[in-house]
Amino acid sequence: MTSLSTQKRASGLLAHITSLPSPYGIGDIGTSAFRFIDFLTEAGQTYWQILPTVPTSLIFDSSPYMSTSAFAGSPLLISPDLLVDKRLIDHAELIRQDSFSPFLTNFQAVSDYKEHLLSLAFKRFHQSSETEYQLFCQQTEWLDDYALFMTLKSVYKGKPWYQWPQDLAKRLIPALETARTKYQRQYQYYLFEQFLFHSQWSGLKNYAADHQIKIIGDIPIYIGLDSADVWSHQNLFELDTETLRPRRVSGVPPDYFSKTGQRWGNPLYRWNSKKADIREGLLDWWTMRFKAVFELVDVARIDHFRAFESYWAIPENEKTAINGSWIKGPGLTFFKKIEMRLGHLDIIAEDLGEITEQVIKLREGTGFPGMKVLQFAFDGAPDNPFLPHNFSTPHCVAYTGTHDNDTTLGWFMAEDLNDELRRTVKKMANRDLHDNSPIHEDCIFLVLSSTASLSIFPLQDILGFGSDCRMNTPGVPTGNWKWRCAPEFLTQEKANWLKVITLRFGR
Repeated sequence: MTSLSTQKRASGLLAHITSLPSPYGIGDIGTSAFRFIDFLTEAGQTYWQILPTVPTSLIFDSSPYMSTSAFAGSPLLISPDLLVDKRLIDHAELIRQDSFSPFLTNFQAVSDYKEHLLSLAFKRFHQSSETEYQLFCQQTEWLDDYALFMTLKSVYKGKPWYQWPQDLAKRLIPALETARTKYQRQYQYYLFEQFLFHSQWSGLKNYAADHQIKIIGDIPIYIGLDSADVWSHQNLFELDTETLRPRRVSGVPPDYFSKTGQRWGNPLYRWNSKKADIREGLLDWWTMRFKAVFELVDVARIDHFRAFESYWAIPENEKTAINGSWIKGPGLTFFKKIEMRLGHLDIIAEDLGEITEQVIKLREGTGFPGMKVLQFAFDGAPDNPFLPHNFSTPHCVAYTGTHDNDTTLGWFMAEDLNDELRRTVKKMANRDLHDNSPIHEDCIFLVLSSTASLSIFPLQDILGFGSDCRMNTPGVPTGNWKWRCAPEFLTQEKANWLKVITLRFGR
């Protein structure tokens, strides 16, 4: 694989799989994704950036950044069409009672629908005759913990693991063995579910490679408290040994997105433990995590990279993120050890937010490219480092915006952006404030023309959509992650336009 540090200029689109067109209420890793790869190819693109593909929870607004597993694949992304192809369900069983919206995902309705189809498929699956299934179960080291965790979640009606009976919450071996045997059918279902996801994903990854499309995945630095990972590796996290609750939780201090900061609530890693076995255990767990992610994708963005240098720790009883403190992270030594174990990994460092000289030094020490987001570029112009003419190196990834930003059109039209800033934006694109050029096209031109080796655009910006199509609003707990692109918007005309401007700037 060509390294990001040595590749020719390239570009791509940011669109999570759930946002793709599909008749099943949500984009998936079957026909939806294959057709999107075709669109990327026709549009002259090289990269497809997605969000985490992990299981989501309705409790956390179906956020892919608060999952029950850092390793498992979301069953909502499993393709019904591919289940038909494998004769695990009949085509007639795809008929739905509900009429799904092509514009928004109703996660509850989709969850019910997919669970019904997967239950039908499981009844028809003959695991004893499936060699690939047997190998998957034997070779996937995180699978047993995940399947047993989900089984017990089902048995205990969705209660978090720290509210289960103590012998199960604290993972006493006799209790685990008894549960695995007693609830064998449910346990086998979750093995099967993950086998389906990873089998389908393998086909998608091969199709992308055949079309010279590289997939950029996403690694959230933190994982949810109520997850298979925390349950099965309790000693690696800052947990109270009696209550099994976190002592301190994750977040960020007040910043551009929130005046009170963001209290994410994830448990923190015990990076600074005095016990060598804890530090080695964290290295082993992260090695397994990187290995699993790079089996799915070609490149991975580390979300909240700055926490590897130092992270914001908030006392668990605090309601906001204001009263936290900075704690030293594992630093460059950690990444050198990972590279010694796994070799070179193509990683993008999400180095946004409160970035210090120490964070910059860490990123430069790793050799990972950082991110330049154009929406952050116009305060303090013309000296702002996010402005394309101020990029100090081509070894970076330039974005018009990310999944956490408003769309470019929505941002430009927002009330809190004054006319002086709007005028500055237009001037940087060699435009007048009151001309008729679409602002999303102006910003795409700016990013494409930059020296950044890689340019990425949210699909909404390519289509010129407004704030109603925003993917996520940080600090707002509900109403996110739902946006979907209806099929009529991915036109040949749009692909042709994108290809022409991409080639114009040598990407």
